Amino acid sequence: MTELVCGVFNPESTAYCEGVIAQLKQERDCDAVALACTELPLIVSDANSVLPTLDSTRLLARAALVYALSN
Repeated sequence: MTELVCGVFNPESTAYCEGVIAQLKQERDCDAVALACTELPLIVSDANSVLPTLDSTRLLARAALVYALSN
């Protein structure tokens, strides 16, 4: 809450998130990582993650658009 929400992007925080994701892949054999906090995609993406990322905000927006256009 003291960083991303305020627009502060510390390289240490990005590195920490990357490390957690790498650990999930190695120790838990995860296939992907859900970015379920709206601020996480500001520092984590497919470009810097060893796992594919699922951006919950983007997925919800796409689903809402598909729903809106189908009615």
